[in-house]
Amino acid sequence: MAEEMTGGCQCGRVRYRAMVEDDEAYLCHCRMCQRATGGVAIAFKSIEKARVTWEREPDLYRSSPIAERGFCSKCGTPLTFWFPDAPRMDLTVGSFDDPYRFKPTEHSACESWHRDWLDTSHLPASRTDENPNVVRRWMEKVGKLPD
Repeated sequence: MAEEMTGGCQCGRVRYRAMVEDDEAYLCHCRMCQRATGGVAIAFKSIEKARVTWEREPDLYRSSPIAERGFCSKCGTPLTFWFPDAPRMDLTVGSFDDPYRFKPTEHSACESWHRDWLDTSHLPASRTDENPNVVRRWMEKVGKLPD
């Protein structure tokens, strides 16, 4: 059964509602996604375009001769990837208000992946509230840590 989920960009200018059928998502490692995000991969949720309603449409960038990417021109958040002639689109998992539901089920464009970044669970980890420089700055400016 479909569940309505909401999401948007970091500054809140671009918002959407999506009717989501399942928890499946994927990681794309292609060079275009790496360059578009500045990361080594991007997490996407594939969904039918007709199941997404925009409160405010994203700005579009023709990222290649075959595809477009939606983003917020105010804060720079990457939001979508799509082929203009296809019925489906990809929403960035991180742009959902509650992204924790989604589980990666596959890798795309593995010819470009950085193997050292695939499993980093063995690395030391720290919480935001354990970093005094970050805590001090948030407390001085906002009075609390971000969600």
